[in-house]
Amino acid sequence: MNRTLISSGSTFEAEIGYSRAVVQGDWVFVSGTTGFDYSNMTISEGLPEQTEQCLKNIESALAQAGASMADVVRVTYVLPNGGEFKDCWPVLRKYFGSVRPAAMMISAGLADPRMRIEIEVTALRQTT
Repeated sequence: MNRTLISSGSTFEAEIGYSRAVVQGDWVFVSGTTGFDYSNMTISEGLPEQTEQCLKNIESALAQAGASMADVVRVTYVLPNGGEFKDCWPVLRKYFGSVRPAAMMISAGLADPRMRIEIEVTALRQTT
C-alpha cells in the first residue's frame, strides 16, 4: 500500500518534521492544523476567522489527497479556552453540518499563544 506525504508549505512542517497530511490507501490523516494563512504565515486574532482558515487549510490538504470535506469521518478540535468553543460553531456547521463526522473537543495549550484553535481530521476517500 503506497504512502503519500502532503505538505502545505508551512515552515512548521520542515522545522518540526511532519506532514500536513498522510495518505495511506483510502485513508487521509490530516495533522493538527491551525489558523495560519500559510501563503504569508499570518494569523488572524479572532477565533471564528482562525477556525475558517483552519478549515480552508484542511480542505486544501484533502483536495491534494483526492478527498473532500465530505469524506471526513473524525474531527478533533483543540482550544486553549474550551469556553470559547461555541463561538466557532457557525463556521463548523458551514463545513460539517451535512457531513456530521464523529468529533471531540479538547481544551489544551497550543504551541503558539496566537493560536486559538487547532483542528485534526481523518477522512476515508470514497471509492465508487
